[in-house]
Amino acid sequence: MTLAEHVTPPARARRRATGAARRSRTSLILGLALVGTFVVVGLVSLVWTPIDPEKLDVASRFLPPSGEHLLGTDHLGRDILSQLMVGARKSLLIAVLATTIALVPGVTLGMVAAIRPGLIDQGILRTADVLLGFPGILLALVLAAVMGPGNKTVIVAIVVWMVPGVTRLTRGPAKQILVTDFVSAARAYGRSRPYIVVRHVLPNVAPVVIVQASILFAVAILIEAALSFLGLGQQRPGASWGVMLLEAQPYVGQKPLLAVFPGVAIMLAALGFNLLGDGLRTLLDPRQRARATGG
Repeated sequence: MTLAEHVTPPARARRRATGAARRSRTSLILGLALVGTFVVVGLVSLVWTPIDPEKLDVASRFLPPSGEHLLGTDHLGRDILSQLMVGARKSLLIAVLATTIALVPGVTLGMVAAIRPGLIDQGILRTADVLLGFPGILLALVLAAVMGPGNKTVIVAIVVWMVPGVTRLTRGPAKQILVTDFVSAARAYGRSRPYIVVRHVLPNVAPVVIVQASILFAVAILIEAALSFLGLGQQRPGASWGVMLLEAQPYVGQKPLLAVFPGVAIMLAALGFNLLGDGLRTLLDPRQRARATGG
């Protein structure tokens, strides 16, 4: 008989719970490290970059990594590291702005749908379904035709795409909380709907929203890079990871590092926010926390 067969089910459960808790802490630490690094780099780029990211020096085009240009130069002699630093700042700024703006109407509509069952609830849900079924890239193209390409178009496109998802995410937990005993007791005491929402529903929905927000940051970074790659976002002379990928495309065969550096930056930024979201889910969600601790 093997040692594993002697282990009792509770012991195996505790072992699995310990492993889950360890993985959750690791995800949280790695996520914080990656996100913190990009935040620091973005803040530093406000006051310092190794070289002016917009400085053109055609005579120094396609230089390999060196002491003067740590990551080399692009097809117009611009310093790649400086552009990556500025791109980090702009990507994070757009992600934070778009996600924060989307959370306000999304959470509000989700709460309204939860507390007003019937026609209002179904109207909000059906509208959200229609918007969720509308391709985000097509929406961005329409906005670009109306508003013109730029960061404002990217933010509006991300917000419109995120709001219905946040609405649906908020509505489900809110409806579950509204049928709990403590909410019923609050109604019995004559508490108003706004009081119940602010005092009881929002604090219990907040952990879910916070976790989802960290994941939406990653999605916003990917969308911003994709739209900039398509020419709908950041325009030159400004720097952006998506623009760097677009400009590197014709030279990928000869100078693959031009695409590798911004591609890795996008991947690590998105990975950081996803790991952060996984760690926060266990930390903030009581059910996940109980599962991770074996409770």
